[in-house]
Amino acid sequence: MTTERSEAPAGATYPTREELEARLEAMNQAALRGGGPKAVERQHARGKLTARERIDLLLDPGTFRELDRFVVHDCQDFGMADKKVLGDGVVTGYGRIDGRLVYVFAQDFTVFGGSLSGAYARKIVKIMDLAMRNGAPIIGLNDSGGARIQEGVVSLGGYADIFLRNTLASGVVPQLSAIMGPCAGGAVYSPAITDFIVMVRQSSYMFITGPEVIRTVTHEEVTKEELGGADAHGALSGVSHFSVPDDAAALALLRELLGYIPQNNMEEPPRRETGDPVDRACPELDELVPTNPNKPYDVKELIRAVADEGRFLEVQEDYAPNMVVGFLRLGGRSVGVVANQPAHLAGVLDIGASLKGARFVRFCDAFNIPLLCIEDVPGFLPGVDQEHGGIIKHGAKLLYAFAEATVPRVTLIARKAYGGAYCVMNSKHIRSDLNFAWPTAEIAVMGSEGAVNIIFRKELAAADDPEARRRELVAEYRDKFANPYRAAELGYIDEIIRPRTTRARLVEAFDSLEGKRDRNPPRKHGNIPL
Repeated sequence: MTTERSEAPAGATYPTREELEARLEAMNQAALRGGGPKAVERQHARGKLTARERIDLLLDPGTFRELDRFVVHDCQDFGMADKKVLGDGVVTGYGRIDGRLVYVFAQDFTVFGGSLSGAYARKIVKIMDLAMRNGAPIIGLNDSGGARIQEGVVSLGGYADIFLRNTLASGVVPQLSAIMGPCAGGAVYSPAITDFIVMVRQSSYMFITGPEVIRTVTHEEVTKEELGGADAHGALSGVSHFSVPDDAAALALLRELLGYIPQNNMEEPPRRETGDPVDRACPELDELVPTNPNKPYDVKELIRAVADEGRFLEVQEDYAPNMVVGFLRLGGRSVGVVANQPAHLAGVLDIGASLKGARFVRFCDAFNIPLLCIEDVPGFLPGVDQEHGGIIKHGAKLLYAFAEATVPRVTLIARKAYGGAYCVMNSKHIRSDLNFAWPTAEIAVMGSEGAVNIIFRKELAAADDPEARRRELVAEYRDKFANPYRAAELGYIDEIIRPRTTRARLVEAFDSLEGKRDRNPPRKHGNIPL
């Protein structure tokens, strides 16, 4: 058998290896330049980092591997055929945070204002698909002018492709978004579906329609910052979960947040070594709750007292502050906290608090993060605005979230646990695993004053000295019902503990629940009251 060898055509020349290497290097350098030096200068002048600078700060040094660096758009209209930039306005790839794999995309405002094209969307879709297949978090760094108008429906279709993957990835792999510039119109829906949103003050904003459209349609005057800035979404709408002063702080926060979260829904959260003794006493807690039930205190003092090294990462700090949610560690274990805040509106449940708590509970349950509920709640906030605003359905979301959760769940009743709010806040009746109470706990249908006014209305009306008789009856009711002992008799409270022992008891409780196995009935999905 003979083998024929192909010969090069006469006169043909081929590039040398050095020339091939030089071409690759030139292509790489062109892609790294993004929109060019002037565009980078403008980005820096706004106090913003470039897409690549952000990725370098976010990931462990030297771990980023870029994909699709040489992708360009394929639009031929409106002169775009002659305006092609390598990478097309988004940097995508994967890397490591504390040694753990993550996938990331960073929108590059220096290229076409970060506007999304069909090719740009395909780059993002590719890494989202890879993240799902490999069970790793997705991080999006958003800084974009929106859809690329020259591409019309192609860019709109690209957004929809991303939205679909956001939805399919929900509850499967963690999705984190940082808003580090404009994010408007349909673009807002991708971060809105993700688990957590970080916004940078004074340089980022989110809205469906901007100030100009609002001025035209409703004649309202509003700035971008007032309409959709970090403070507006952090305190008023609840769209954002964290507000930070600059890009570097946003990226550091993303790294910290990932430390509490597993890689995917099949894994457990990462454990961290701690030098904080698990049996450390907390004597400061003995005096935290005032004996007068009408006096406030700060529940964050309780949270920090029991947490490893006193560290607590609060989520949505400025939204619905009558509810506190966030992450801490107990004996190195990541735990999600949901707590009423007596220092604001007496810790009452309202629409905002219910939404805030429900979404956080569902996130923790989706990603195997145990839940600690710290309860001091006088009930639901009364009022026409609350009723017409849907407190019934919104309060039911929090109830639904707790009742549905199958992760280890522990409740500590520090003081008030009144009425339906007692049931909602992770009570024994909705499958809480272990329920503790301090001696200051009051578990009843309502407070002593209100109960006496209803139960003894006729007697008080007929009394010679109604006020004196009311005080007697209130004291009697408080002695009989405003304590944890009746609930303990019925098994609704597993143990009444001294405040100073709280950290040790909580660590032991979650250790005992480490092997918990629970599941909900087979179904496609429930119908949470949206």
